[in-house]
Amino acid sequence: MSVADLLERPQYSILQAEKDVLLLGEMRRLTDHHRCASPEYDSILRALGTEKQAASIAEVPYLPVSLFKTHLLRSVPEEQVFKTLTSSGTTGQAVSRITLDRPTADLQTRALATIMTTLLGPRRLPMIIIDTPNVVRDRRLFSARGAGVLGMASFGRKHFYALDDDMDLDVSGLERFLMENKGQELLIFGFTFMAWKYLLEKLRVIEVDLSQATLIHSGGWKRLTDQSVTNSKFKEAFERHTGLTRVHDFYGMVEQVGGVFLEASDGFLRAPNFADVLVRDPLTWRVQANGEPGVIQVVSALPTSYPGHSLLTEDLGVIHGIEASAKRWRGKRIEVIGRVPKAELRGCSDTHAAQVGQ
Repeated sequence: MSVADLLERPQYSILQAEKDVLLLGEMRRLTDHHRCASPEYDSILRALGTEKQAASIAEVPYLPVSLFKTHLLRSVPEEQVFKTLTSSGTTGQAVSRITLDRPTADLQTRALATIMTTLLGPRRLPMIIIDTPNVVRDRRLFSARGAGVLGMASFGRKHFYALDDDMDLDVSGLERFLMENKGQELLIFGFTFMAWKYLLEKLRVIEVDLSQATLIHSGGWKRLTDQSVTNSKFKEAFERHTGLTRVHDFYGMVEQVGGVFLEASDGFLRAPNFADVLVRDPLTWRVQANGEPGVIQVVSALPTSYPGHSLLTEDLGVIHGIEASAKRWRGKRIEVIGRVPKAELRGCSDTHAAQVGQ
């Protein structure tokens, strides 16, 4: 089965045992592809003594995400590079640089569409973006944050940017938008810290009905965790002050295109058909059993222009078993529980929060 087939099938519908077999074939193919196309990647695998084909997903060689901050790794000629993505970073931090050719960029766009339409349906909804319009105009802001806003904006229409250049909520504009779209389903997108600080904190004292909306948010939890704001408290606060009940987090990173893990109705993240997560013991690097915390490894069948198909992240997580009985939201129940100690901030909203605090 090809990547195209994995995209065509309804996302989150494949049983884990079948998915393991399908992804293993893609991981083998991509490892061979990148070895042939990237001398640097081949040198790394030779140094690691990785010569034989992987017999399971757990045996697929992986790179640390931090490597993309120090090395520009690509598997296509320079003239075929369509765009270079950079990760979010505070002042002085090194950023990852990810090279995409046109086919990989197209796959990324198509993959995100299959994921989000699973949740939102095929119709584009009136959309509130919890950010300033300059996030997609100012090239200084256009890294993972700007790319994230642009990517999500394609699933909405009649876009309303809720913040001004000073990151203040445009209350009158929001009220006007809600009046113009009264009775319609709405889509709200924002990075996690920004949704909490710049939207919800204002709405605690203003009566606004968002019960018809779906909020999708992402970008890091560190600043909110430091304030003892958990995922459940985040949802409870939005429901109490705005009536909003459909709230979905997602986990992803610029270093692995297509690796977007969306929060299901049970509160756990799920991997799409073409990606998956493993959790490794930080001392032995063996794959942990379900329920045991460790360092998250992500795999994706999409990256062909750079060797990012199997990456060891700087995040800690737990797999809480596997959902097999439901017709949708099948697969591993994934929870991200924090950052590896001393790891840099990486979430878009965590990075913004750090910049604000400087």
